Amino acid sequence: MAGIYIHIPFCKQACHYCDFHFSTSFKKKNELIHALIKELELRKDELENHTIETIYFGGGTPSLLSNDEIELIINSVYKNYQVIDTPEITLEANPDDLTNQRINDLANTPINRLSIGVQSFFEDDLKLMNRAHNAVEAKACLSTATRYFDNITIDLIYGIPNLSNQQWRENLNVAFGFDINHISSYALTVEPKTALDAFIKQGKYPSLDEQQAQEQFDILVVETQKQGFVHYEISNFGKPNYFSKHNTSYWLGKPYLGIGPSAHSFNGKQRSWNVRNNSKYIRSIAVGILPNEIETLSKNDSFNESIMIGLRTIWGISLTTIEQVFGASYKTHLLSTAKEYISQGLLEVSNTDNTLKTTQKGQFLIDGIASNLFMIN
Repeated sequence: MAGIYIHIPFCKQACHYCDFHFSTSFKKKNELIHALIKELELRKDELENHTIETIYFGGGTPSLLSNDEIELIINSVYKNYQVIDTPEITLEANPDDLTNQRINDLANTPINRLSIGVQSFFEDDLKLMNRAHNAVEAKACLSTATRYFDNITIDLIYGIPNLSNQQWRENLNVAFGFDINHISSYALTVEPKTALDAFIKQGKYPSLDEQQAQEQFDILVVETQKQGFVHYEISNFGKPNYFSKHNTSYWLGKPYLGIGPSAHSFNGKQRSWNVRNNSKYIRSIAVGILPNEIETLSKNDSFNESIMIGLRTIWGISLTTIEQVFGASYKTHLLSTAKEYISQGLLEVSNTDNTLKTTQKGQFLIDGIASNLFMIN
């Protein structure tokens, strides 16, 4: 089984915290869509021994595409790849694009899962982040979308300057009120060269408070659990049978194709990534050349990825698999370096399935912990 990610690099405006690849100019939208379709054709042999189980439209803002454009791309997937009978097909969408009519129309397309970028239900937060929608639109779209789609996830951001813990609880309660089955939630981070980075350096925004972010993460974990969500990955909470199949395939190391400018791919042994430039991408695809760079993973690279991915999920790292795939010395290294964190109650070894897992206490710190367990070349 494999997945296909399709990057739609267009947005109405730039969110202050975002460092994903996108353009606010739509001049090349038609050319880009045809390039996506051609890239799907050019790369069909890469997954000839796999069946496609998920298709994911990410961005950018995929909901800026018309339904006809979305179906054109999906039809190209079906034309060039073997697809299971009922694939999970996700569309990332912004609330301001999801009018009642648009939601009704989307329900009549092959899209069967919506990922809605709410981020917050408070106007001050949305303005600070320079989101294109407002809180009224967020609530209105969820009210309608939940009538047409059973499988919906929303994005929420915590650790926003001046967002109190009480307000964060209110954000969660509003989401719970719509009976959402999946939530992806992230701490606001300052990425280099973003507007947020510049504003903080200029003193226009307060610096982020890591202690506040950790408190709100802890609230998130507790409150979602009360509502029946399973915290199956550090940033993802789903009710049973509503885990993201597409993202889960990443964490389980399944192969996937990334189509479009800046999109990443993985075939089990190599990672590749397309150029982060719409014009260069379009020109290269037009002459049948894939505009990508390829990295063949070393044994240490693969081991380190297994550590990073495994510790972020409820499945943890199988020590048996580590020994079988990488050898006894890697298992010994892992347990030796993990010993300090086990003693601190941040990691634990489950004797029932012989796995190394993150404790609830260690979850907020996991990226730093994982990097300290890496095998360095």
